[in-house]
Amino acid sequence: MTERVKRFFAEIENRELYVLLLTMALLLALAVIVSGCIVSNSPMTVAFALISGVAGGKHVVDGPLTTDVTREGSPTLLLNEIDREIVKIRPMATPLDQISRHASVKHAGSMIADYYMVDTKPTMAKLTQDYEEPSTAQGDAPRAALVTDNNLIFDVSDTILVQGVKGYESDGVTESASDLVLYVVDRDDNNNVLHVSAVNGKKIGTASNCVPSLYSNTKLIRMGRAASELDVMSPLFESLPVKSTNFCQIFKLQVEQSTLQKLSNKETPWNLSDQEEAAIYDMRLGMEKSFLFGVKSRIWDPNKKEHVLTTGGIWRQAGKEMSYDDTLNADKLVDIMREAFTGNAGSKRKILIGGSGLISSLNKLDYTRVVGAAQSVTKWGIDFTEVRSKFGTLLVMLSEVFDECGMADDGIIIDPEYITKYCHIPFSTQRLDLKASGQRNVDAIVLTEASCLVLRYPKAHMRIVKR
Repeated sequence: MTERVKRFFAEIENRELYVLLLTMALLLALAVIVSGCIVSNSPMTVAFALISGVAGGKHVVDGPLTTDVTREGSPTLLLNEIDREIVKIRPMATPLDQISRHASVKHAGSMIADYYMVDTKPTMAKLTQDYEEPSTAQGDAPRAALVTDNNLIFDVSDTILVQGVKGYESDGVTESASDLVLYVVDRDDNNNVLHVSAVNGKKIGTASNCVPSLYSNTKLIRMGRAASELDVMSPLFESLPVKSTNFCQIFKLQVEQSTLQKLSNKETPWNLSDQEEAAIYDMRLGMEKSFLFGVKSRIWDPNKKEHVLTTGGIWRQAGKEMSYDDTLNADKLVDIMREAFTGNAGSKRKILIGGSGLISSLNKLDYTRVVGAAQSVTKWGIDFTEVRSKFGTLLVMLSEVFDECGMADDGIIIDPEYITKYCHIPFSTQRLDLKASGQRNVDAIVLTEASCLVLRYPKAHMRIVKR
């Protein structure tokens, strides 16, 4: 064999060895990628492998345990620290902000939050004109034509309880222990008149179940509908949600620490994290006041050449208001709880946040078996005192924000089931590199949140004011 032929076969052997080594390397790399993807269920993987343990756990192969590894193998293990910290920083000082962070929080895709509310249909109306019963009647009882301040809440086949007017026994002469009940036969919208007949009415002449005389301001309570045997259909019931709007306000606070201050020796530890905690507390106090008493507005800043949105507080969103005199007694507290828990189909467990004057008056009351103060309870990270009645339970909490705003004797009852927080920008921190930009030799952090509070069912919430 010539030298030329020998070199030819040697080159072939070297090429085959090179190809073989290259193929093995590619296969090994592919195996690592595939195993990592299978473990993490992700199209991307990190430069290490995760294997499953005998009980379903994850184990790192050929690599240290880092945050990337943790997020890859157990995505829910690491929490967002700022969210945990903000709910732990003095929650008793900002009860409304604290409750809203645990209540229904929705992302707002815009700085303007539109929301819809559905109210309940009214159940009571008052007579605006007297009705005189006929002097005599024969045969079938005549229908009564009634004029109320809200005829539209009644439909044909509704039954009506006439509050404070006694009905009659079957003889039509003896007054009954039950109130008078009426049946709606027709509603004349053109003449604004309800035509009704009596269920337990009076006997006049030979006619039974006549409607007796009724006087103006008599209360008519709408009750259930009464259908006949052959009725298939019923008058329609429709409800439409009402649209409301609130503006998200951008809350910001900036904390800075110079480099020299950070490097200086100190008698007690005080660093940027301590300043950040104090800043969060101050920021939450400001947000608490805005969430309570803010005014929804769009104002023009001539220096910034742009509009600034301010959020509307829930104080004016509440659909009810109750006042009390200089002295708050147990009877008045019962009336307050009655108004707060009735007529709105809300929860039977609500929150009373008030100033020091109102809380002081509540503490001075002599509670009875009807209204009593129970033990303290902790909810949403806040310590409340329970006040119970037959109407419902109030979780009472002092808010010094009312004192700071000159409303120490006032308070608000809120239903936590019907309060919603809209966040356009969730609470977050951002580090600014002011050194690199040549502005200041400091470490800087900016705290930001863009949000607003809304009461989705206004009549479930009530203001308490002192006259």
